[in-house]
Amino acid sequence: MALVESVDVPLGSKLPVFDLKDPNGKSFKSENLPGKKGLLVAITCNHCPYALAVWPRLIRLASFAKTLDINTVAINPNIHPDYPEDAPDKMLEKIFQWKISFPYLVDETQEIARVLDAQCTPDIYLYDATQSLVYHGRIDDNWKDESKVVKEELKAAIQNLAHGQPISKEQFAAIGCSIKWQT
Repeated sequence: MALVESVDVPLGSKLPVFDLKDPNGKSFKSENLPGKKGLLVAITCNHCPYALAVWPRLIRLASFAKTLDINTVAINPNIHPDYPEDAPDKMLEKIFQWKISFPYLVDETQEIARVLDAQCTPDIYLYDATQSLVYHGRIDDNWKDESKVVKEELKAAIQNLAHGQPISKEQFAAIGCSIKWQT
């Protein structure tokens, strides 16, 4: 497990155009994913301890965001033979086990993770209704122990986006396991 941080991605960057499939083979096009007010994108996986620690929070935030007309999509770029726990069949198990109510998609070629300049799992992106990036950073200030969270930066960004309020420009890098890049 190599710990890495997300890198600066310029706010205002556009959501990349993509057509990815879920583990059942159903296709999802990026232009059909956003809600009326935006889209939360999580680059994540099944096995990384950082991703595992925040999956429950991501699922709750997705439900919260949905009530504010912001949809969520998770994208797994770790489709790699050395990481069988991230394979699509294991994604199906997690979707069922965790009751994930939003698309959890397979980035088999890792093209979308590369275009987003994703570095780690989880790597979080929040786009507004024009599909412009308004937040890129961590979910909150304590990935390891939810009971010690003081600042919920992503939740605040979601609320501000939904209510037309400014989103803080002070955004802290996400940390997690490195993406398992194919060579």
